[in-house]
Amino acid sequence: MNFYRGTGVALVTPFNEKGEIDEISLRQLVREVIQGGVDYLVALGTTSEAATLTEAERLQVLTIILEENQGRLPVMVGIGGNNTAEVLKNIRNFPFVKECCAVLSVTPYYNKPSQEGLYRHFKTLSESSPLPVFLYNVPGRTGVNMSAQTVVRLAQDCPGIVGVKEASGNFEQATEILKYKRKDFAVVSGDDGLILPLMSIGMSGVISVAANVCPAEFSTLVRLANEGNFGAAVEIHLRLSDLCKALFIEGNPTGIKAALQVKGTIRSNCLRLPLVEASEGLCRHLKALLQELKSV
Repeated sequence: MNFYRGTGVALVTPFNEKGEIDEISLRQLVREVIQGGVDYLVALGTTSEAATLTEAERLQVLTIILEENQGRLPVMVGIGGNNTAEVLKNIRNFPFVKECCAVLSVTPYYNKPSQEGLYRHFKTLSESSPLPVFLYNVPGRTGVNMSAQTVVRLAQDCPGIVGVKEASGNFEQATEILKYKRKDFAVVSGDDGLILPLMSIGMSGVISVAANVCPAEFSTLVRLANEGNFGAAVEIHLRLSDLCKALFIEGNPTGIKAALQVKGTIRSNCLRLPLVEASEGLCRHLKALLQELKSV
């Protein structure tokens, strides 16, 4: 589990002007983040627009990522939903067990389960999954917060659950998880702007959106924090803070796709409805921020 003590990048899915998967851009993105020093790749998460991909497209995206990665980095794959039986079927039938390291599974959304419902959902998944399960708590998107007590209970009762991507932005909750979790249970940040503050209280890394466009900077930040060199890490944290905020002004992955197009990594910043591309104003703002970071 050492790679969880580092930087994971939640990869976007580039589309062309026709709305089709842009394989050339996706391969370029994978190459760039690997060269930037990230520790692992996360495929088919929120940032990938997995909700608007067909089953065939999800397999296509993952196949491209695995081919371009060539076994260099661990690959975590997003498999989640609000129907436990369906999620369980998708995990059991997952065709790339040998090529992936873990399943990242978001808390069930829309139907707003209780804490007991969340516990039973993830316990059921962990008992039948051929891969380790990584919890994903992002209440701003799902409408339900998985409490610290539920996370700790799952960590204690389910050896197949190996960690949590905690994106509640709640320091008190993060502190409680870190205080009471089992020793080998990984806790990583799901908020780019809070990486350093959360690592200062014991988190071991991040699953990052912004690392798509600045992989070297975020990898260095996380490495310095894990080494205890918080003085140098603070400098990078402050340099990146404006970019982290700007990337989410119009939502994710709208901002990160615009930034990647500005950088030249992907050829189009197209998204699939109901998401829409970034405004011209945001694109100009992101271009200025990226130019400033490059010149520092």
